[in-house]
Amino acid sequence: MAAALTLAGSALAQAPPAKPDANDPDGVLVEELIVVGRLPGPAWWTVSNGVTTVYVLGSPSLAPKHMAWDRGLFERRLAGASQVILPFQDIRVKITGVLGAAFNFMRLKGGGPFEATLEAPAKARFVAARTRLGQPAEHYGTRNALAAGLILATDYRDKTTLTTSDPTKLIKLLAARAKVPVSQKSYDIGPLMGAIARTPPAAARGCFDEVLAQVEAGPGVTQAAARAWAQGDVRGALANERTYERCIGLVPGAQAFDARVKADQVAAIEQALKKPGHAIAVVPLRPLLAQGGVLDQLRSKGFTVTTPGEEL
Repeated sequence: MAAALTLAGSALAQAPPAKPDANDPDGVLVEELIVVGRLPGPAWWTVSNGVTTVYVLGSPSLAPKHMAWDRGLFERRLAGASQVILPFQDIRVKITGVLGAAFNFMRLKGGGPFEATLEAPAKARFVAARTRLGQPAEHYGTRNALAAGLILATDYRDKTTLTTSDPTKLIKLLAARAKVPVSQKSYDIGPLMGAIARTPPAAARGCFDEVLAQVEAGPGVTQAAARAWAQGDVRGALANERTYERCIGLVPGAQAFDARVKADQVAAIEQALKKPGHAIAVVPLRPLLAQGGVLDQLRSKGFTVTTPGEEL
């Protein structure tokens, strides 16, 4: 469960800006930031105060494990960097909240096999899906549809070798080898575990249904988006499936958690801009490019942001 929580065009430009969905803060993107990179490999944005530059690599939120990508530009920018700022990855439960987190986990895991709560058509689909994933009914021992959906999403990603950790894991290793300091926050997930139980039943079931449909569809969309990301095709990379992220967005308190993570990423980049030279930051694509996202906030603070299409 802890792993599950780890979690166009001129016509559009003339239209009034869309308002972000309260349940999907990354649903509306800043269109002028979405371009195809000019340089080989994944797309980069830059943030500058006129003296210092932070090179920002937009990373996929979900990708095949150990996927190949052109690291030439990354390694050139890593040389001499003051630091590498990474997105949060190592989620922890505070020692003071261990008992509460354990209690919340037991609440979510109680009540027998989840499929017993489903009507016949949905039950048949779920049983077929979990069987393909090699999981017994007892593995989904909860009556909470959101918890079942998040467990199913994790099982699906494990079975299809999709991960939220790459390429961040490799970048962290390369930074360590180059002896470049790494900045990476961790957060207490105890409160979110308890909040799953408070998600409205209709929303929880909607999440479960969406996850089930994604499991049935398979990993093709994510694999295609990962290939686009590696080629600097930002719009293609953004076509990745987002079932997991939208489900997490339904959990009470998730919007505040999302805002906190973005604010911390913005603050880390601001801090890096106070040091001479240059630094690197890695930020998941949608939080990076969304209205109210990391780059949008940095532009509002007066920093200069350039796109991958402006690089020479």
